This record gives sequence, C-alpha cells and structure tokens, in this order.
Amino acid sequence: MSVAQYVKGLAHFGLPTNDIEKTIAFYKGLGFEVVHQPKPTCAFLQLANVQIETYQTGTAPEAIGAIEHVALDVCDIDKTYAEITAAGHKVVSDGVQQLPFWENGVRFFTIEGPNAEKVEFCQKL
Repeated sequence: MSVAQYVKGLAHFGLPTNDIEKTIAFYKGLGFEVVHQPKPTCAFLQLANVQIETYQTGTAPEAIGAIEHVALDVCDIDKTYAEITAAGHKVVSDGVQQLPFWENGVRFFTIEGPNAEKVEFCQKL
C-alpha cells in the first residue's frame, strides 16, 4: 500500500499574512476569486485549479519562503493517516482534526517534511 493511492491532487497551499484584505485584493487583481471565507481572518482564493488558503496571523514572515504549508487532497483521510503513521512520519498536528470549513466540514492532519516544511493531508466532507 502507498499514500499515493489516496492523493487526488493539490488541495491548496497555506499563505500566512499580516493583512488579509491586502492579500485578498492582490490575488483578486490576478484573477483569483474568494470561494470560501470561514472567518474574517481566513479566506480560500481560487484561480483555475490553484487554490490559496490565506490567514491573518500578525506574525507572517513577509519574506521569500513564506508559504507555510502545502495541502494534498485525499479521498480517505483515515487510511491516509494510517499509512503515514505506519511509515513513521512525524505528525505535527493533534492526529486527524476537523474544522467546520466548507459545506460539510474538512478533516485533516499535518506532517513535517525533511526541510521543516508542513505537508497537510485533507479531505473535504
């Protein structure tokens, strides 16, 4: 078995910001549209098959390399989690978590990559 069998593609990449409105305006100017804004400090923007999750932190580095995580869209979060943990990857989230984002919520977990990058696996419900 392999995690690859559960990955459907790129879900989004996470971009922290110190000014959510400025970030939304910038990406809207490039043709992105807000497709989901679960709270005033978080927005999902989409252009074709590229999606950005931007969220206001007040501590965003505002430097090259500022993307905080890459999220992979999966078809079965529980089986993916089992594969990842069996392979010994370092899970940096509190197991599989759930948020009331999107119409029916989302389940996700995050691991640490070899360069301290975060890789999120998520399944929209």
